[in-house]
Amino acid sequence: MLAGIALTLVSLWYGQNHGLMPLEGSEESLPIDSLFNLMMTIGTGLFLLVQGVIVVAVLRFRRRQGDLADGPYIEGNIPLEILWTAIPAVIVMILAVYSFEVYRQIGGLGAMDHAMAHAQPQPQMARLAGAAIAAPLAEASPTSLADAPSPEPVLSDATYQLPGDGPYEIQALGLQYAWIFTYPDTGVVTGELHVPVGREVLLKINAQDVLHAFWVPEYRLKQDAIPGRPTEIRFTPRTAGEYPVICAELCGPYHGAMKTRVIAHSPQEFAAWMQEQQVASASGLEQAIATADPAQRSVEQILAPHIESLGISPEVLQQLHPPMVHAHAS
Repeated sequence: MLAGIALTLVSLWYGQNHGLMPLEGSEESLPIDSLFNLMMTIGTGLFLLVQGVIVVAVLRFRRRQGDLADGPYIEGNIPLEILWTAIPAVIVMILAVYSFEVYRQIGGLGAMDHAMAHAQPQPQMARLAGAAIAAPLAEASPTSLADAPSPEPVLSDATYQLPGDGPYEIQALGLQYAWIFTYPDTGVVTGELHVPVGREVLLKINAQDVLHAFWVPEYRLKQDAIPGRPTEIRFTPRTAGEYPVICAELCGPYHGAMKTRVIAHSPQEFAAWMQEQQVASASGLEQAIATADPAQRSVEQILAPHIESLGISPEVLQQLHPPMVHAHAS
């Protein structure tokens, strides 16, 4: 009895104090960590129980000097076999029900149903030099910058307001080897994800070329980016700060370098950041319209104003997309 009490107390303590998980950066991380703590508590108890039985058996039933007889023959014990089969079955059932409830709480079912119901084929970019980096720029703006409408004037002293109630929608595009984030209500396009603390975010995810996976360890959330099939994920940031965004799906030789970050702002800081981006976007579009027809410029010239904001150096761009021979359409 004393051993059972000690084992239970040790398991409960370690299950809540293991320190294995990173900072809880989103509201969804709380129920996920509770599930993980329960699994650690049960796992610790089972580990100590099994290892304890092995140690006791090794010490108590070890071979004695001069004892050459075989051990007693034990045919079996049906009640014992039922017990050690029923206990794991009950534990697995409890974890399965609890896991399903956590998945439901964080919106897993709704996101899955929505993604499947609204899945639509996505256009693929041509495999030209720099096409992977240029793809989101082509989607985020008109085909020809010369035909782009003049941007609405943005006043520097205006205050950006988050739209209405409900989730704040952001579009994420995964491509070799970067993430591109678009804010539909503003037209702002960035290479890192900015979100407001305390507001539910609906991240709609697409892939331009191959499979990717959007993963923020501090948010305990991961979602695949699948070419031709939009997916989505919902989360509510709870702590301001910067957290890494990692591609968790092998997507090519430079997969390990496909990293960016999510920056969680207070609502006031997010509004100020968005206002700055709107002003900068309007200024950049005016400059782009004033240039020559992009069809007459090289890919490097088209990408030059954007690669710095995406955290991509010209040298890396050359390594990722070496010069290719362009075939002329017949």
